[in-house]
Amino acid sequence: MNGPAVRDDGPGVPAEERERVFQRFVRRDDARARDPSGTGLGLPIARQIVEQHGGTLTAEAAEDTERGACFVARITLCHIPAAP
Repeated sequence: MNGPAVRDDGPGVPAEERERVFQRFVRRDDARARDPSGTGLGLPIARQIVEQHGGTLTAEAAEDTERGACFVARITLCHIPAAP
């Protein structure tokens, strides 16, 4: 994992669902069971914000555990020299 990441220790996101969770109003069954009040907009909004800054937001496999989800934001940083 490279870049800022958010991890949890929940059930994780299966590989075949990792892109789907970024679609608006998508909620996995286990997420609905834990919190019926969610809308399925958090991840799509987060991805849109990161993309508007020229980056990417992806869901990846947790590296050091069999459980959990890992969401990684990659944004290119630019160095602008100070004016003389």
